[in-house]
Parts: sequence; structure tokens; C-alpha cells
Amino acid sequence: MTSPPRRYLDNAATGWPKPPEVVAAVVRAMTEVGATAGRGAYRSALEATALRDRARRAVAGLLGADPARVVLSTGATVALNVAFHGLLQPGDHVVATAADHNATLRPLEWLRARGIIDLSIVPCDGSGRVDPRAVRLAWRPATRLLSSSLVSNVTGVRQDLAALSRVVREHDGLLVVDAAQGAGLVPVDEIAAVADVVAAAGHKWLQGPGGTGWLWVREGLEPEALVQGGTGTASTCLDMPGALVERLEAGSPDVPALAGLAAGIEWLARHGTAAVAGHVRALAAAAAERLAALPGVRVVAVPDGAPIVSFTVADYHPADVAALLEQIAGVEARAGFHCAALVHRHLGTADGGTVRVSFGPFNGPADVAAVVGAVAAVVGAAGDGHDDGISLTRPAWQT
Repeated sequence: MTSPPRRYLDNAATGWPKPPEVVAAVVRAMTEVGATAGRGAYRSALEATALRDRARRAVAGLLGADPARVVLSTGATVALNVAFHGLLQPGDHVVATAADHNATLRPLEWLRARGIIDLSIVPCDGSGRVDPRAVRLAWRPATRLLSSSLVSNVTGVRQDLAALSRVVREHDGLLVVDAAQGAGLVPVDEIAAVADVVAAAGHKWLQGPGGTGWLWVREGLEPEALVQGGTGTASTCLDMPGALVERLEAGSPDVPALAGLAAGIEWLARHGTAAVAGHVRALAAAAAERLAALPGVRVVAVPDGAPIVSFTVADYHPADVAALLEQIAGVEARAGFHCAALVHRHLGTADGGTVRVSFGPFNGPADVAAVVGAVAAVVGAAGDGHDDGISLTRPAWQT
């Protein structure tokens, strides 16, 4: 029996395939550069430094920010840990949300469990959206900051950060935003305008390779270093350097990965964030509509931030549905809680989580048809697996 063609639909976990320019940038950095950034004045070391700085400038361009306020990291998780451990003090109170990812909630819980901070987690509604009034009610005199995701990685809905920011500003607090599921789809400069700290991964919608991420910290905030070590500067001093970037980037950077991150952001800029976001959201909207029409299928929420469609199938465990999708149609999807278990209590999916499909720029109508056709086969409904009825112009980057 011939296996169906592979259809990758887990872009919310990591984007794939990468644009060819990203792969080429990584390979070139590994095969032609090789040196470590910031660790020498010879030609290849200087080129490595230039590649690292190019990535920093690319991120700063997204934010409309000073590159000196952009810290490069190995992902959003590390960036968020740097922010929380570096900004919070004993006795601080933090407000987080039930829609947050474990990249936020686990470091905060670690601090709470050790008596360093107090933590309140406010609820969300049945789509994963947080009511700013709940944040206002949770605020205390000792509250230092609100932590919120930009977009839910389970439902794809976007938080109203402008409204949440107004609550924070009323109390002279800080807003820390996990933009892992929005950067590359939502204009990040709009987020930086209302936030104090923004963290994101580079390997999702920004089209970079794994092991990349960043942290932007507004002027006037100076987090303490989470990791101490070599920076390539001020080597005779045992204290960490004072500048934000040098203080928070101890150790040797992954130059090939950062070269790929820069190439990914540049690829996105060439094709236009709005065009890429429009393409992937159209695919998600078509999938959500067609899946919701199948008997026994519940689409958890209509996404408006990221092209994520979470759904359940009556009488089937999500893990079994995901396995059947791959067997029937070659669809690679994720099942379970998606590192965000608290939100499922509010979605009504605490017993097993959801099946999640998420569309990237190299997906097309045939991938939507494959998902819908496979789920239709599972529930015994009519579904021919054709992509007719999905009207989309083939994007320039796929030609």
C-alpha cells in the first residue's frame, strides 16, 4: 500500500519548510564562515559578528526599535526566563493568564513555589480571550507586571493588548508579551508601542531555524543577567558588562542559526507580512468552516491572530484522530494540550486537549482538502478530498 504524501500542518510548533534563502544562509555560515561572533578581529570572525548583528538589526526593524535593546536568544522560552528572573524581585506580585503558554507559566510558577513572588492567574473565555476587567480585579498594590500572550497557541485568537496595556498603565506596572505565536503575522511594532518587554521565537512565523528567538526590552528597564559568562568584551573584569546586549548574551552565539533568522525576516519583508498572513489565515478560515460542518466535529474557536485550527471529534481521543490524519492523508498535526494546559479548562477540552492544524506560507488549498477529507472519513461523512471551492491565488513565493 502506497503511503500518502507528507502534508506538514504543525507550523504553530515550528515553521516548515523553510524558505530556500534561510537554508542557504545557514549552510553558508556553517561552511564558509565558521568563526564565533565577537571573538576576534580576523576576517571570518568579523563576518560572523556581522551575521549576528544583521539578525539583531532585522528584529529591531520589525519592532521599529533600537538594536541595542534587542537581546538574541535560543528561543522565546529562554527570552521569557531572562525577563522574569531579571526583572522580578522578592515580594512582587504577578498577574498571568490562563491562555498563556508554559514558557510563561512555568518560570512564574517556579518563582512562586520558592516564595519569591505571588502569582495570580486570571481566566479566559471559551475562545481563549482574556477580559481586561479580570486583570483589573486581580491587580494588587504589590503587582509588578502582567504577562500575556499575543496570540493563543491553542485557538489562534489574538489578545486585546491595547486594552490590557491600559489596565497596566493605570497601575504603573509592566506588560510582558509572549509574541511567539504572533511575530511574523501581527505587526510587532504595534505591540512594542504598548508593551514594556516582548519575547518571540524565530522558528515559527518569522521563518527562521530552530534555536532562535529574541527579547526586546524598552529603554529604562535593565534586567539582571540570568546567565553569567564570556561575552568577548571586558574580559579582564569578572563582573558582567553594563550594556544590555552584552550583559544578557553570555556565551557563544549560534551564528548559522542567527544567519538563518535574519534571512527569514528578510524573506518575510520581501513578500510582505500582510500578504503572507492573509494567505495562511485564508487557509485556516477555510479549514475551520469545513471542519465545523462535519458531524461530531467541534472547532474550538475561530482564529483571528494565527492560522491555527483546534478541533475535537466526538467519541475519538485527539491523539487517535491525529494518528488517523497521518495514516489516511499524510497530514502531520499535533494533538494534546500544546504546552498550555490551563486554557483547556476554559475551552471544555480538559479531557485530552484538541487536534491542532496550523498552516504555513508553503501550504495550499490541497492541504485544507486533505485535512477535511481525512476527518470526514473518520466520522463517516461525505468528503472527496478535492480543493474545489477554496479560491486562493497561488502566492508569489510558491511559484
